[in-house]
Amino acid sequence: MYLCAIDKQDFPPFIGSLAQSIDVAGVQEKAAGKFAYAPLDDPSKLCLDYDVTILPPKAYLLPPKETLLKFRRGEEGDSQPAWGGQPLALAGVHPYDIKAIEQLDRIFAEGNNDQHYRQRRDNLVIIGTDITRPAKNAFCGSMKSALVETGYDLLLTDIGERYVVAVGTKKGEEILNSHARQRPATEEDIAKRAARRAAIPALYEGNAVHTPYEELPALLTANTGCQLYEELGKKCFSCGSCNLVCPTCYCFDVQDETALNLVNGERVRLWDGCLLDGFARVATGENFREDRAERIRHRISRKGKYIFEKYGEHGCVGCGRCVSACLSDIANPVEIFNRLKEGK
Repeated sequence: MYLCAIDKQDFPPFIGSLAQSIDVAGVQEKAAGKFAYAPLDDPSKLCLDYDVTILPPKAYLLPPKETLLKFRRGEEGDSQPAWGGQPLALAGVHPYDIKAIEQLDRIFAEGNNDQHYRQRRDNLVIIGTDITRPAKNAFCGSMKSALVETGYDLLLTDIGERYVVAVGTKKGEEILNSHARQRPATEEDIAKRAARRAAIPALYEGNAVHTPYEELPALLTANTGCQLYEELGKKCFSCGSCNLVCPTCYCFDVQDETALNLVNGERVRLWDGCLLDGFARVATGENFREDRAERIRHRISRKGKYIFEKYGEHGCVGCGRCVSACLSDIANPVEIFNRLKEGK
């Protein structure tokens, strides 16, 4: 990694030049105070001082609906894989989402390497930005994801009149050299960057998990039968909103869709979620996680225990999207973790 600087007046031309060579999507304000990733046809619409996007950038790597292969039935039937994922730059990605993408990279490479995910990932350029404005429900300070040192091609830090840009990959270096007006970061730039970044975790001190990061698995193990899950289960709508907005949820269903001619068809992958009623239903009709309380306990354990036991990091990056999306106001991991610790 090395550091360079781009004056703010030179940043929109950089994005505009990049958009001439590959597709660019970036964070934009879609309504008052609501931000989302969208194709960036005008560099001036890019917002880098937002709090949180409605949906995470995982949708560009694991689309809500994706065609895996196309098939034809009959005596001359065959099937052909369907590949997607043209070169794309994502601009304005926050550190917690970068950390989530790193986790997905590991998961989809393990066992049978998912080539559909891999192709999209290899074609993706991540232009991240350090946080300047925290979301009210975020707690990434507790989940060690308010800052990142890896996982990006370029990472911007706003130091006032310019951005200090950390170059994380060869791909990022090539993009800068081809499209940006830049200069080496000065000692003053580097000092300002360090000061700005040092202050970021403190932005989340008002919304914190009281159990130390490494001790969450033990807390959840000790409270497997806690009545809190029953309390939350009575209020849960099983809508799956918390799954859909989570940057680290990766469960999916696979279905075959046949055309009306009953000859042509597609095999598609669709987002699925562990809070949905039929998620754990098997072919015989049995549902081994039929109770809503059991599904909530599974989700919380997956975020604060199972992934940690496998990878040494939690399956929650503290973005707070699930809190905002929950229709019955029960999906707040901070509240759940803290109530378990307090024995409530």
